[in-house]
Amino acid sequence: MKKWILKFYENDVIRYIFWGGCTTLVNLLSFYIMRAMGIPLMSANIISMAANVVSIILAILFAYVVNSRFVFHDRCETWRDHIRPFLKFISARLVTMVIEVGGVWLLAEILGFRDMFAKFCTQFIVLALNYIFSKFIIFTTGKRIGGSK
Repeated sequence: MKKWILKFYENDVIRYIFWGGCTTLVNLLSFYIMRAMGIPLMSANIISMAANVVSIILAILFAYVVNSRFVFHDRCETWRDHIRPFLKFISARLVTMVIEVGGVWLLAEILGFRDMFAKFCTQFIVLALNYIFSKFIIFTTGKRIGGSK
């Protein structure tokens, strides 16, 4: 059984889906907690988008760590080595954050869906785009499990 699990885990898509699911949970749970505390979802004032934006920022920080270390096995050995991939990661995530914030706004405020449903729906598009950016643009110095790239 252990051998089968290790073989299954060698696939970076499987690792990305697992850790992406964990990242999504960080995003959704922090969003839910902030909404339960009364932090607003949207308004004309950009600062009032705090619940959605803060939950995305927490998820981005979590995602960088797990993607660098566990998914793409990036070879960064020092803090300095992380600067370039981290900046690329943040840039890519800002693009998908705009898509996510706009998608939640569109679904919740314009189309009238519940905010948690809107947030959940946007996660599928964001997950796919983030994998593509991470695999082909950001974590290009990584190594495969059991060998070199």
